[in-house]
Amino acid sequence: MRNPVIRISLVRGARRWADAGRVATHRDEAGRRVIDGRDLAAFSIEVAQSGSGEDEPSYTTARNAFPGIVTAVKLGDVAAQVEIQAGPHRLVSLLTREAVEELGLEVGMQATARVKSTSVHIDRG
Repeated sequence: MRNPVIRISLVRGARRWADAGRVATHRDEAGRRVIDGRDLAAFSIEVAQSGSGEDEPSYTTARNAFPGIVTAVKLGDVAAQVEIQAGPHRLVSLLTREAVEELGLEVGMQATARVKSTSVHIDRG
């Protein structure tokens, strides 16, 4: 079985990690920088165990932030539904059960719902 190769442009943060010498790269026959799949998998596990792997603070392009209180968490086998009451706004998010567990989301805790959308619909009436 051939060892998988990952193109750096497809992996978030990989170019920075490679430039900093944190993960090894080599050139493919077309001259592109690539990371051996096994090396990237090992590095990913190391980053997950030690933190984010980023040397700078986290930023987001989602500008619509709704800080509020978690009012409901419904866990399924794979998916979950989380409700946040943010002032007069009730926001409902469908996400993975794993994400809810990793974030430790529970009813009564503070959380921020961030909304980013490619389209906005306006109704008149």
